[in-house]
Amino acid sequence: MRRPSARVNAALAALDRAELRKTPQRIAVVHALVDDTSHPTAQQIFDRLRRQMPTMSFATVYNTLAALERAGVCRSLRLSHDDSARFDPMVEPHDHAVCDRCGRVLDVPRARERAEIQEFRVRAVERVYRGECQQCQSIGGS
Repeated sequence: MRRPSARVNAALAALDRAELRKTPQRIAVVHALVDDTSHPTAQQIFDRLRRQMPTMSFATVYNTLAALERAGVCRSLRLSHDDSARFDPMVEPHDHAVCDRCGRVLDVPRARERAEIQEFRVRAVERVYRGECQQCQSIGGS
């Protein structure tokens, strides 16, 4: 059996801090999220897990993701045209590229920068690049 990644361990510790029992369902949500670079929605995680856990509710998935976000293990992003929340397990500063055709979201590393605005404490700087991913470009289009 493979050892859990540092991200999995951090997320499981966050469940402890949030005083949430580590049920098999919550552990499955953690594993489904933390090493997933696709920025899944709660619905996508639920759909992926419900075959293995037919009694799991969508509320369990959503509430687990919300607890992980409050604990700083992931963050929710609203990047799509439908405004659905996508969950990003990479909390280090980075930007995103969003494909206009398929909705794919990619992480874009950024150089360290410090935003300074007088009389304002900056919490985050976010950039979103919009266009077409390589996959969509290869199937034709503009």
